[in-house]
Order: sequence, then C-alpha cells, then structure tokens
Amino acid sequence: MSQIPVSCYIRTRDEAKRIGAVIEAAYKLVEEVLIIDCGSNDDTCKIAKEAGARVIEHKWMGNGHQKRLGEEAATYDWLLDLDADEILSSDLQDEIRALFSTTPPEPGVYSLKLVTVPPFPKGSIWNKSNLARRNKLYHRQLIRMPAHTAWDQLKIPPEIKVQQLHGSLLHYSFANIEQQMAKMNRVSSVRANETRLKSKPVLALRILFGFPFYFSKKYFKQGMYRAGIYGFACAAVIASNRWLKDVKMYEIHLAKEGRNEL
Repeated sequence: MSQIPVSCYIRTRDEAKRIGAVIEAAYKLVEEVLIIDCGSNDDTCKIAKEAGARVIEHKWMGNGHQKRLGEEAATYDWLLDLDADEILSSDLQDEIRALFSTTPPEPGVYSLKLVTVPPFPKGSIWNKSNLARRNKLYHRQLIRMPAHTAWDQLKIPPEIKVQQLHGSLLHYSFANIEQQMAKMNRVSSVRANETRLKSKPVLALRILFGFPFYFSKKYFKQGMYRAGIYGFACAAVIASNRWLKDVKMYEIHLAKEGRNEL
C-alpha cells in the first residue's frame, strides 16, 4: 500500500513493549515516523530505530512542549500525533489514505475516534464504551500544539471546522488496573500543579460532591456500563483522576496557608 506525505510523531519513555507495533502500523500509512524520547531505560530507542523511525532524544519539558519538538522536526506539514499505545486500525489507515489519494487536502484538522482495547477479556474492544475523539491529524501551517507543560491537545479557534474520521484508533491504554491507577495518579498531579488553581471553597464542594458526577459521566454518558463489572471498576478509576486533581489543588492551598503561618 502507498504511503502518504505525512509525518507521524510519537512521544516515548520506556515503551519497548508496544512501540514496534505502533511504528509498524504507522508506516503502513505515512512516509515518516519520529520518536521523541525523554530518557527511556529500556530498548525503546533501539526498537524504534530498527523499525525505521527517526529518534530524537530530549529531556522531558512537559506534554505540549514535547509535541512541539515533533512538530518542528517533521519533514512534512501534515502531521499525525500518536501516543505510544495507539495503533492505527486498517479501516482508519484506508480512510486517511483516501484523503491523500490524488493530492494532499487543503490544510485542516481531522478528529480521530479513540477506541479503548482493555486488557481483559483478551481480544475485546470497547466499541461502545468510553469512546473519545481527539484532533490528531492536522496541518502545522494552520495550527500548532500548545507550548504548555500540562496540556497537549489542539486548541481549535472558531474559524477552523474540524472534520471527523470514522475508523478506529486503537488505544491500548493500560495493562491492568494497577497500571491504570498509577497513570491516573501521575496525570492528576501534573494537571493540579500546571493549570489554573481553583478557589478553596469551590474545591471543597468538588471534593465532597464531585466524584459521583465524574463517575456517572464515565459510566452512563460514555457507556462504560456496557463493559460489565470490569467497566464499572475502570470507570471508577478514571473518575478518580478528576477527583484527585481537586484534592491535590486543595492541598496546594493548605500548603500555602501553612507557609504563611510560619
């Protein structure tokens, strides 16, 4: 199958387990794969190089800043932003390839459907649960990733109309519930410390009453009830990410008050 003039960039750190499969799927579609690695201690860089990717090693500067490195190093203006646990399905590859069948499309932004592949039961895909959309295919002359420590998603201005693609971007986001909890803990810490601090009274209300709302959004609105008992457990862990952010922001207020009392 023909490759298209798109640069795919992937941020990594200790992703040896899956990075080969991610690069292999990407190279079925795009002409260039860039790995932005921030100090892997495993064979991530070795595997990536053997798979044909161009590896850029750079210390961690923050989520958005790290993606900016990929943008600036890319050969092509059309960019595909992938995480190291996201694999392009064959349907999505065909859909994107069709956009470039004659000449590259006009500069724009395309939204991809992110579909979770849970670790249990083996071989299952949550096609109707926890679906999300991410703006991952875009033209860098039109828009750039935010130069931000925490945020790493495109901020779409009103004049840009995002177009949706329907093929699945398969997201192998966690290996077990322990890893998922650790991931949520890290994410909540970054967001608590690197985003605008909310007032103490607002945070107190969210700590007392927010968790049921965060859980309900995942479990009911995003359909995780369809995934049975394991879906219930995963929805609770994901909701804890949002709730922990509130608690950690509240701790920031308490720490400041403690310093002022000294």
